[in-house]
Amino acid sequence: MVCEKCEKKLAKVIVPDKWKEGASNTTEGGGRKINENKLLSKKHRWTPYGQTKCTICKQQVHQDAKYCHTCAYSKGVCAMCGKQVLDTKFYKQSNV
Repeated sequence: MVCEKCEKKLAKVIVPDKWKEGASNTTEGGGRKINENKLLSKKHRWTPYGQTKCTICKQQVHQDAKYCHTCAYSKGVCAMCGKQVLDTKFYKQSNV
């Protein structure tokens, strides 16, 4: 659950590289180096579950967010910025 402002941040493409134009799997255009040692060259590797954690339950979050999905829905706030999105005053929710 995110607000309208943060929806624009989620619209990014996962793989922005075009084929043969700076792609990492080609030798043309500075992509892949020949006879490269992969153990030495992997400095900035992408991890699907990064270092960000939910501020309430300390669970790992898969995007640049402050809250996980369950905590954001139970509080009624945007998961990325923390802005109040939904009024949960009359909702019947459990702590499970």
